[in-house]
Amino acid sequence: MILEESVYNIGRIGKPHGVKGEINFHFTDDVFYRVDAEYLVLKVEGILVPFFLEEYRFKNEQTALVKFEDIDTVEKVGELTGCEVYFPIALSDSSNDSLTWSQLVGYKVVDAQSKKEVGTIREINDTTANVLLELEGGTLLPAAEELLRDVNEEQKTVTLIIPEGLLDINPQ
Repeated sequence: MILEESVYNIGRIGKPHGVKGEINFHFTDDVFYRVDAEYLVLKVEGILVPFFLEEYRFKNEQTALVKFEDIDTVEKVGELTGCEVYFPIALSDSSNDSLTWSQLVGYKVVDAQSKKEVGTIREINDTTANVLLELEGGTLLPAAEELLRDVNEEQKTVTLIIPEGLLDINPQ
C-alpha cells in the first residue's frame, strides 16, 4: 500500500492521445525531467496506485505523452483522465534542504508574524510570472523564497512572511 506521506503531487492526467493507449500528462514539477522513474503513482478512486511506464515523450515544457504498461485502448486510458499524478519522494532527487514548491501541497501555511495558521496549500499556480501558493478556499499567496521562513516536514507546515493586507483580499 502506498501512503500519502511517501509521495507528492506532480500533475494530472489529461485526455487520451490517439488510439493506442497514450495519454496527456500535465505536470507541475520538473522532477519528471530530472529523474528517471519506472512508474508514476495515480490516485484512482481515492487509492494511490502505481502505473509502470512503457514509454513517454515530451510534448512541451508542461505536458508529456505517456504510455503505461498494459493500458492499450482508448477506453482504458479514458478511465485515467483527470487522475492526480504523484511521484515517490524516495525517488526524488530533492534533499531535505531543497524541497520543491510542489512537494508542499497539503502543508499548512503559518503567518510568520502572527504565528496563526492561514490555510492549507491546495495547489501550486505557476501560470503567472510569479509562482503562487493556492490555499483551500482560493486565497493566493506569493511563493517567493525570500518570504519563506521555515518548512517543518514533520508537522507539515510552511511559515511565510505574508505581506500586510494580503489576507484581507477575498478570492473571487
